Amino acid sequence: MTDLAIDDRPVLAGGGDRQLPAPGKRKFQGRRIILMIFLILLALSFLTPALWMLNASLRPEEHVMDFPPGFALSHPQWGNYATVLRNMPVYFLNSVKLAVLNVVGGLIVSSLAGYAFARLTWKGRDALFGIVLVTAIVPNIIYLLPQYILFQKIGWIDTLFPLWVPRVLTPVFGTFLMRQAFKSLPAGLEEAAQVDGASTFRTFLTIMVPQTKPALAAVAMFTFLDSWNDLFGPLIFLTSPEKQTLPIGLAQFQNEFYTQVGPLMAGATVTVIPVFVVFLLAQRYFIQGVTGSGFKG
Repeated sequence: MTDLAIDDRPVLAGGGDRQLPAPGKRKFQGRRIILMIFLILLALSFLTPALWMLNASLRPEEHVMDFPPGFALSHPQWGNYATVLRNMPVYFLNSVKLAVLNVVGGLIVSSLAGYAFARLTWKGRDALFGIVLVTAIVPNIIYLLPQYILFQKIGWIDTLFPLWVPRVLTPVFGTFLMRQAFKSLPAGLEEAAQVDGASTFRTFLTIMVPQTKPALAAVAMFTFLDSWNDLFGPLIFLTSPEKQTLPIGLAQFQNEFYTQVGPLMAGATVTVIPVFVVFLLAQRYFIQGVTGSGFKG
């Protein structure tokens, strides 16, 4: 007598022979759903303040703090933006000027220093790099008084020099990121360039730098944000209204007695737009630079 094999697989109600998901697969799908819900809630926690800021910037001052908040998109009021655009163009141009100087100068110095620490061999290299990293944990407030005295003696107070020269000459984070990026590149690139007769600087400029675009984008983004959001530096070193930057301009909408919430939110919205645009343009390179070669050992 022939033994009949019994198929104990679950049968679907529709009569098909498709198998139900394995327990392990169902467990994985459950974890994925939980992760997606968590990410959605996390995204909402970041988007809600931004949406409230945009909504408040389009509402009359007397209704900005209403609860529950009304939605201004149906009847937007542009008076807050008119107030901001009347007072902020000079501050905006000063912030753009400082951001360009900091980003361009920071990229040049960071890439040169990172290459020297990663690919060149010289006495005391690792010790000096350790000292550079140690300076990153020293609070900037400690440097404030010596810097102010120095800048006062050389006539830099109420100029833009204190707001970009120190950053350009001491890009600790940028140097670290570029060093890690250069260390991740194969040695064969330099060897091939040397065989072709390229000098060290030409090898650096034409061979090595193009290979580190993601790290360069990350350095540029972090440097831009640091310069764009700087409130403390302009507050200490600048005195002339025509030389102030956007953070100082935003601070003028509030004092110890009253805060102009509508214009303040409109100014904050205008300030965020360039950051958003820069991140969108450099998003692919920025993410690669942070998650890829930038943090390899």
